[in-house]
Amino acid sequence: MPTKGDPQTDPKALIQEAYQIDGITEGECRSIFMDWALSVPMGANTNDLIETLLARYADAGDHPMTKVLREGLVQADRPARRGGWRGRRQS
Repeated sequence: MPTKGDPQTDPKALIQEAYQIDGITEGECRSIFMDWALSVPMGANTNDLIETLLARYADAGDHPMTKVLREGLVQADRPARRGGWRGRRQS
């Protein structure tokens, strides 16, 4: 059975479909992005995937999904928080 989207970057065609929905909101795009991110294979470089998607849809102009993808790049570049109150030793 053939896949709907690009098997490497968008196998479920979630991002592709988001760009085709007229009047889609930024909130809806965030929800779609989250679903996409959860479907990315473990170990995949999400920055590379997002950059590929941004290049693919560069001509989409001021689309809410473009903004969400750019934010995804910024978030992925931040180091993860480590530790927390449970990681502190009690004296």
